[in-house]
Amino acid sequence: MNRREFLMWVGIGGLASSLPVAIAACSPQTEKSETSAMPKRTDGFQAIGTVTELKQKGQMLKKDFAGGPVLVISNPGNTKTITAVNPTCTHKGCTVDWKAAKNAFVCPCHKAEFSPAGKVLKGPAKKPLPTYNAKIEGDAVLVKASSR
Repeated sequence: MNRREFLMWVGIGGLASSLPVAIAACSPQTEKSETSAMPKRTDGFQAIGTVTELKQKGQMLKKDFAGGPVLVISNPGNTKTITAVNPTCTHKGCTVDWKAAKNAFVCPCHKAEFSPAGKVLKGPAKKPLPTYNAKIEGDAVLVKASSR
């Protein structure tokens, strides 16, 4: 290999190694969600959505919550209050769904059922779902990162 070929390959290698940086710099930035743009709270609560969203969907699941995944529902007996649970079934780890008609969280894998407070209603699960402190402030749905 002569000097000219060597310098050509060094130049091509330099360009190729800087290409990913150039592509990343030109890519559009992902938009932050409304809740991630909210300032950190000193009381440990984290905004995970709005009351409007909760009313529209009937439930709110956030997998990247600081304390682990969280599923929030309106309390069936008092829709002005909310309940938040870790939706990971304590039997085999599947994600439970809220079934309003049954007034229960139901595991799609083995049909375990849990009350709105997380207590086991029907096995095979033996342990309750972990719960979180949750509240509504204005239009924000807030959940405390540590489970109760």
